[in-house]
Amino acid sequence: MKVNTDPKKIEELLTRGVEEVIEEESLIKKLHSGKRLRIKYGADPSAPDLHLGHSACLLKLKEFQDLGHQIIFIIGDFTAMIGDPSKRLKIRSPLSKKEVERNAKTYFKQIGKILDIKKIKILRNSKWFSKMDLTDLLKVASKFMVARILERDDFTQRLKKGINIGVHEIIYPLMQAYDSIMIRADIELGGSDQKFNMLTGRDLQKKRGQTQQDLVIIPLLVGLDGQRKMSKTLGNYIGITEKPEEQYGKIMSIPDKLILDYFELTTRITIKEIKKMREGLKRKKINPRDLKARLAREIVNIYYGKKIAGKSEEEFNRVFKEKKIPAKISKISIKEKFLNILDLLVRIKLASSKAEAKRLVFQKGVKIDGQTQEDWQKVIEIKKGQIVQIGKRKFVKIIY
Repeated sequence: MKVNTDPKKIEELLTRGVEEVIEEESLIKKLHSGKRLRIKYGADPSAPDLHLGHSACLLKLKEFQDLGHQIIFIIGDFTAMIGDPSKRLKIRSPLSKKEVERNAKTYFKQIGKILDIKKIKILRNSKWFSKMDLTDLLKVASKFMVARILERDDFTQRLKKGINIGVHEIIYPLMQAYDSIMIRADIELGGSDQKFNMLTGRDLQKKRGQTQQDLVIIPLLVGLDGQRKMSKTLGNYIGITEKPEEQYGKIMSIPDKLILDYFELTTRITIKEIKKMREGLKRKKINPRDLKARLAREIVNIYYGKKIAGKSEEEFNRVFKEKKIPAKISKISIKEKFLNILDLLVRIKLASSKAEAKRLVFQKGVKIDGQTQEDWQKVIEIKKGQIVQIGKRKFVKIIY
């Protein structure tokens, strides 16, 4: 495949949704050379689902792919069993091989929603790490000093707070760096929380006599809470494989201040158009809600197509504008005639425990047939066709 060296496309590649490039002059030279570059992207299958935070990197990889470069997607099935300590203020519990394998199986389908899977080279780093013995590991470890590893922000914060650091966490960046050695990466792409690990890859390549990889660092997408990075652990995420109506609804709930960042990082709307949006918001000529609706359509369209995006918008308006129940609603059969409200919520799987159910009642987040429930001790008379609602988007219809 011929490599595209169009200066305008290269400029957008290195500016749109990019926080930092290391080393920029070197990378620009590589991209204009016409050589097909090896682009490394790694993902540890520590959870089964990818979210929009991952999509910011995947969309940038798609730009490299469209220019004709080779994407090498490394499934960190071995490193996932150690756990990436990046931005974590406590020890990450290692995963079992079975958990990692189960999570890894879901990744291929998900990344295929953005990238052309047939043109990607997918490797598992267990391919080389499972063959390493202690002597091999010591050779890699000897290339780095502990003091250098402990300079990373997350470790520094832990040391200040007296929080333990596991030995397995110290070797994690070395192992990610070794991935770059094994594939002779020209470029590594990742989120800003991976900067230390990617720089370690450059260091190891230099020490092993390889040409150093250049880095394309993508900003972290802020989650639904408007404060912290999008994360499944924090519960502030929008999953790539979530139901389209869930995706649409969650996007409509993001803080207004995030709208333009989401357009730039998670869609392919042009930068020129995004600038117009920014100006329109500044002059108060555009309603933020209208922009969010467009953002929601764009994102659902990427993962499910234009037709389903339209239906998701109709469903959202039906529930939130017209105050009607969803067209499709889960149905659960209950034989009892009476149930305490906490038992009811657990039984119909709108709460995982009585404690959570009680909290939902206290927060006035529970409705039965449109009536807000405030008494957690209340006994509910079960009736056919009853609608139980949690928050704004979760509904269950009771049947016999």
